[in-house]
Amino acid sequence: MLVVRLFRFLRMARLLLAQDALLPPDFNERAPLGLRILRAVLTIAAPRFADAQRGSALSDRIRRLGPTYIKLGQFLATRPDIIGMQMAADLQHLQDRLPAFGDAHVKRIIATDLADSEKIFENMGPAIAAASIAQVHQAHRLGQPNARLAIKILRPRIDRKVVRDLATFRVIARWIERLMPSTRRLRPVDAIDTLSHSLEAETDLRREAAAIEEMAYNSRDDVGFSVPRVLWDGTARRVLTMEWVDGIAASDIEALRAAGLDLPDLATRLIRIFLTHALRDGFFHADMHQGNLLIKPDGTIVGIDLGITGRLDSDSRRFLAEILSGFITRDYRKVARVHLEAGYVPKRHSVEDFAQALRSIGEPIRDLDASDISMSRLLTQLFEVTDQFDMRTQPQLLLLQKTMVTVEGVARSFDPTLNIWEAADPVVTKWLRKQLGPEALIRDIAEAARPSLQAALRLPETLAQLERAGAALEDMATNPTEPPKPTSSRLVWLALSVAAVSLLLHWR
Repeated sequence: MLVVRLFRFLRMARLLLAQDALLPPDFNERAPLGLRILRAVLTIAAPRFADAQRGSALSDRIRRLGPTYIKLGQFLATRPDIIGMQMAADLQHLQDRLPAFGDAHVKRIIATDLADSEKIFENMGPAIAAASIAQVHQAHRLGQPNARLAIKILRPRIDRKVVRDLATFRVIARWIERLMPSTRRLRPVDAIDTLSHSLEAETDLRREAAAIEEMAYNSRDDVGFSVPRVLWDGTARRVLTMEWVDGIAASDIEALRAAGLDLPDLATRLIRIFLTHALRDGFFHADMHQGNLLIKPDGTIVGIDLGITGRLDSDSRRFLAEILSGFITRDYRKVARVHLEAGYVPKRHSVEDFAQALRSIGEPIRDLDASDISMSRLLTQLFEVTDQFDMRTQPQLLLLQKTMVTVEGVARSFDPTLNIWEAADPVVTKWLRKQLGPEALIRDIAEAARPSLQAALRLPETLAQLERAGAALEDMATNPTEPPKPTSSRLVWLALSVAAVSLLLHWR
């Protein structure tokens, strides 16, 4: 079976290699003769598509390889540093749509995972949307014909297929790192691990339900954004039950306009919602394409299908905010300094040299019309420039970059003249002020003082332990005719030792 899976992977690699993807532009000039011969052999008789049809043709071929390859293709679309800008754009055509699986499988999965499903919902209809991992049906809450539900069901045995394919990808990524040391900066094994983590969450719908609940809690006070409510009694590993949300698909621009919605305002709010979730919460919807966004008549943006979510730790959030702020204010030295402080760029490089390289990215966009300025493209160029400064790929930023590309595309569909920087500025500035201003300083001082305060609170108890131990020693000294038993002596010394060590550690 491994041979079959390797063959399928080689089919995809062959397709991409034939389109001049996966290799650097100067491959033919710099690569050893053996690698050039290998590339020529692998691409013998491989189909080469014209530029105009390449995106759709490649997508069709990859879709035939199966669900995991669809996800791999979508993931590669976020890695222009690996496959090139044009190929990344072409793979944006790769839509996650497949034929629905049959009713027999649906009934079996529900009966196995939800023993009391007949007490939860009824009148479930045919699939209304089918993707590579799962499909969605509409049903009604039992006894409440007006309460509609969305039932998401995993494809049969999809988890096994994903595990097998990911194991193959991981083996090949290790080979690539071993045989081509220059690719280690791109961290192909870590990239596959990131994809694996994402797919593991997608193939356990309880994880998606938990993600929905977490986002609902984080955004409970956010105006103009919501997620569906989860019905936990109708949720299991392969079944997810949510309330049905009525809204206009984000892709239906004419319907949005006919509903009287303010499209430029919608575009601005979408950018700010995404950045707020990424910076404030460190947790964001990482698959915010038009099919996963509904717009209610009052303009509320509803995020659905949270199978893929992203997380940023505090350092990564600060990194993102400082980068955006630095480009907004043209403070390229700040952007360079943040890269070096975060350890993304080795400190053997100077801040000034890196700042100069960053200026070469930022300054050309200053005179462009707002509709021509792309934050996602800027981030992509930023990652390209860092190659010259030995910056290793940061896996935690991959989903962020991919989502930024997607969100920006959706926002531009609402308002092609959207000024991304003006939309982002209030969110970034507010977050930085909160993190780096006086409030943050007080919070950091309080956090630093917490261990000492806790030790001070424990000090009376620790002193009492020492006092009791001292009293025991004094009693032994004043009553020499009744020496304590060995066990008691050991306990006394143990108490003294514990008390002394506890005092020292806690006081530190």
